[in-house]
Amino acid sequence: MQMYCSKCGRENPDDAQVCRACGAVLIRPQMQAPSIGVKSSGMAIAALVLGILSIFTCALTAIPAIILGIVSLVRIEKSGGSLTGRGFAIAGIIVPSVSLPLIALLMGIMMPALARTRQLAFRMVCGTNLSGIGKAMQIYANDYNGAYPRSGGKDGIWRGRIANWQADNRFNAYELRPDGTGGVGNISSCFYLLVKYCEVTPKSFICKGDVGVTEFNPADDAAGNTDLIDFWDFGFEPDTHCSYTYHQPFSLFPLTSSSEPGLAVAADRNPWIRSPAYEGKDISLFNPEGGRGAIRVGNAVTHQEDGQNVLFMDSHVAFEKRPFCGVNNDNIYTSWDGGDIRIGALPQIGCEPSDKLDSLLVHDGP
Repeated sequence: MQMYCSKCGRENPDDAQVCRACGAVLIRPQMQAPSIGVKSSGMAIAALVLGILSIFTCALTAIPAIILGIVSLVRIEKSGGSLTGRGFAIAGIIVPSVSLPLIALLMGIMMPALARTRQLAFRMVCGTNLSGIGKAMQIYANDYNGAYPRSGGKDGIWRGRIANWQADNRFNAYELRPDGTGGVGNISSCFYLLVKYCEVTPKSFICKGDVGVTEFNPADDAAGNTDLIDFWDFGFEPDTHCSYTYHQPFSLFPLTSSSEPGLAVAADRNPWIRSPAYEGKDISLFNPEGGRGAIRVGNAVTHQEDGQNVLFMDSHVAFEKRPFCGVNNDNIYTSWDGGDIRIGALPQIGCEPSDKLDSLLVHDGP
């Protein structure tokens, strides 16, 4: 490599210290270090973006943000200065680490409130259902000399299932004698008379808080080509398509349009009778003199034992927080047995009201 004198411009050997022509000291040019390209870490930026999104998406982006942040920090340290973005990476780790506990805390506060709101909505829809059922019962009674719906014959008995819910006539459906007497009926088939003769939809008999119950659809029971009005009950398993109890009609004291206004007509499921999702409760645990917890034992399970929607003879529907809300504080889910009217006797197939003022709301057990 040749060097040139800055004074005279003459060429000199590479190892010369002074110019051979003019004697001037030669100045060796400095070598420039090769430049290194520096760029921001895309992974660190991605970690920051995901970390910010974790505030809204929780763990969905929080975990990827932390992983990318850690990996990008390692790469930045090993890059020898060619990668920057430590701040982005650290923020991508810190933001979700802080936001996740806060979000978990907020969710812990909000979820019970949301669940409560959901249950209140179920309660309102349930009350609306019972109100519509009450109006349909009045229409039915006007058409049948004041009698409220009762399947089977006038002296028929209560059984868990009727003979044939798809029968072509009532005699075969209820096993009636030729003169129309006798036979069997059940609670759900009494309700189904409102579907058959009063144009009430099967959906009106479903409370969304009643677990294990769905709207009756004939197609599910291989009867999809038949009209609803041609059936006599809610399919093969009617207890899974009807959420409500009804005043026991197979007795000496069925409801009529002239019954006492304070009598209960229908309500949420009886807590002492098995349902599709729950076993019947232990009535010995119920104490009307006890605190709120002891009274809740006697309430329907449908609305988390807070109470039950009750349809009364005067057509009003109320959410009652205790089961002894009938005439003279009668327990609407039991028959009076001569003892404490607020407790009564455990209901079962064949039980009956003790008199015309005794409300006894029952449903068919599975």
